[in-house]
Amino acid sequence: MDFVKNIIGKELDTFEKKFSEAVQSRVPMLDRIMKFIIKRKGKQLRPMFVFLSARLSGEINESTYRAAALVELLHTATLVHDDVVDESMERRGFFSINAIWKNKIAVLVGDYLLSKGLLLSTANDDFQHLHILSEAVKQMSEGELLQMEKSRKLNLDESIYFEIIKNKTASLLSSACGVGAYSTSKDETITNRMKLFGEKVGIAFQIKDDLFDYGSEDIGKPTGNDIKEKKLTLPLIYTLNTVDKNTRRQLIYIIKNENKKSSSVKFVIKTVAEAGGIRYAEKKMNEYRDEAIGLLHQFPSSPVRNALEELVRYTTDRKY
Repeated sequence: MDFVKNIIGKELDTFEKKFSEAVQSRVPMLDRIMKFIIKRKGKQLRPMFVFLSARLSGEINESTYRAAALVELLHTATLVHDDVVDESMERRGFFSINAIWKNKIAVLVGDYLLSKGLLLSTANDDFQHLHILSEAVKQMSEGELLQMEKSRKLNLDESIYFEIIKNKTASLLSSACGVGAYSTSKDETITNRMKLFGEKVGIAFQIKDDLFDYGSEDIGKPTGNDIKEKKLTLPLIYTLNTVDKNTRRQLIYIIKNENKKSSSVKFVIKTVAEAGGIRYAEKKMNEYRDEAIGLLHQFPSSPVRNALEELVRYTTDRKY
């Protein structure tokens, strides 16, 4: 990550200031909440992808900064709303907005962030940015609802899984790369290539998250958490479609009825590992990573391309 920050470190610092200004409010409580959010922001992966995608085709400009801000505003809004939907009391090791200020305020905060993103784009005629990101928000909503529907029915189709994560997770990263590329190139072909690149990275990123559920390292979320939430991740889907009927019936019973029981969850994790579910998911993750790098190599070799490749590899090699 140091190499990446050497390439766009100044831009990220400038972005931090611009983003803080973009979310300011005249309502004291709302302003306090915005400062709370800014202090607890994550690794800034999406702004990194925006800036590096932009630098592949030209020099970073004000349109690029607005694109990065729009991505981060919409991403943060969806996280705030997700915590309300999931009744989550924590986000990145800190109390969530709804834990401190309750659900009604959290929903309104999410709405505020969405509106700030819309206003930022319309005020500057960034309609292509808005078009690309609006499509991502639609896909994210569809992906979340599809996951809820299929989890209830325990649908075991791998193609459904990839449709869910393509919409739910990969669409935003795809859009981040797309708006970054468009901000400097104004070229539809380059923009679409970078959107596809971002989609491949986003799918690999989500499979890595799935794998954390079966790890033993300190990864920032409880092992077996997805099982407890009845989420059908790739290692589990592969296992359910591979094991004998009796084992499959036992796993489904646990997921439906004993998903909060520690010993039962451990049994699922052990069975998935023994059935080759983890190896299979790692293989698929690396395939998507390599497809993304292949798209990246259609651009001329440069320090910016190298930094993007390092960022791609970070998404699959990270420990949390």
